[in-house]
Amino acid sequence: MNIMDFNVKKLAADAGTFLSRAVQFTEEKLGQAEKTELDAHLENLLSKAECTKIWTEKIMKQTEVLLQPNPNARIEEFVYEKLDRKAPSRINNPELLGQYMIDAGTEFGPGTAYGNALIKCGETQKRIGTADRELIQTSALNFLTPLRNFIEGDYKTIAKERKLLQNKRLDLDAAKTRLKKAKAAETRASQLNSARLEGDNIMSEQELRITQSEFDRQAEITRLLLEGISSTHAHHLRCLNDFVEAQMTYYAQCYQYMLDLQKQLGSFPSIYHCNNNQTSVAPTPSASSNVIGSSTLTSTSGLVITSPSNLTDLKECSGSRKARVLYDYDAANSTELSLLADEVITVFSVVGMDSDWLMGERGNQKGRVPITYLELLN
Repeated sequence: MNIMDFNVKKLAADAGTFLSRAVQFTEEKLGQAEKTELDAHLENLLSKAECTKIWTEKIMKQTEVLLQPNPNARIEEFVYEKLDRKAPSRINNPELLGQYMIDAGTEFGPGTAYGNALIKCGETQKRIGTADRELIQTSALNFLTPLRNFIEGDYKTIAKERKLLQNKRLDLDAAKTRLKKAKAAETRASQLNSARLEGDNIMSEQELRITQSEFDRQAEITRLLLEGISSTHAHHLRCLNDFVEAQMTYYAQCYQYMLDLQKQLGSFPSIYHCNNNQTSVAPTPSASSNVIGSSTLTSTSGLVITSPSNLTDLKECSGSRKARVLYDYDAANSTELSLLADEVITVFSVVGMDSDWLMGERGNQKGRVPITYLELLN
């Protein structure tokens, strides 16, 4: 019975406090009650925390879209995360494309030029898919997780203490209002019941001291939490550096994979045949084409026109011929010969060699060279 009485009294007290806060808040909004303002430093800290929360959420969500463009996949991963279960592994787009290419190349025949090229391209796409998977995993661990921990952990604590501070401020202002009304009533009252009014004033003053103390204590707790936002920014900066490092590694890997693929195919620079099949055009690669991030583009004025008959002469001549190297070329393996632009080498054909290659000689060095990098000399 005593426990029940205590619960009823506590419920009544809580209801009274809630009603008092609601009345104070409403009167403040209507301009009928004074409001205790927070000091400028605390207001700045609150604004900084709110700004950090808003932009952290935006950056986190857009990073998730960048790493996983498929919204259904993101929802599935979110559900598995909330259920504390590991999401099933799924093949990504580069891996799927790579598998299609490999299957098609196998169907067409690995011994054919097109089939062989498809298989090589497919293997490269699958390597890019693996690199993409590693980027997602690294970014999720080193960048997204710390940001999410701030939103779901630190900021929730700040929001809780901030709400508690707001309640303490409402209690303080409500106590101030009651004391002010009590003093006004005492002034207007006559000698009748003066002792009772004086007692009300004493109770109001005691209540004001208690609420002021609780408000000051809560303001200090909130201030200490908010000052930790600077440390949060420093931590997120380190996480951002990790994210940039992961991206740099990913793009460097992709660039190297594609560079190796071009060497394997011997297709750089590419040969474009006109519809009338009268000319072949080979764009000249810029000097910075092997530098990641280069924005240099080859203009049409740098194109080299090589007639099909010239290339046919290079391939079909029975003896050796001199040829000038048009572009630098790095050998992909020991069977190839590295080339420097404008140097002159000796070339000759070998029975059974791929149609896009010739055998080249420079002094004691010998190896395969891509035919599209050469200009036959008369």
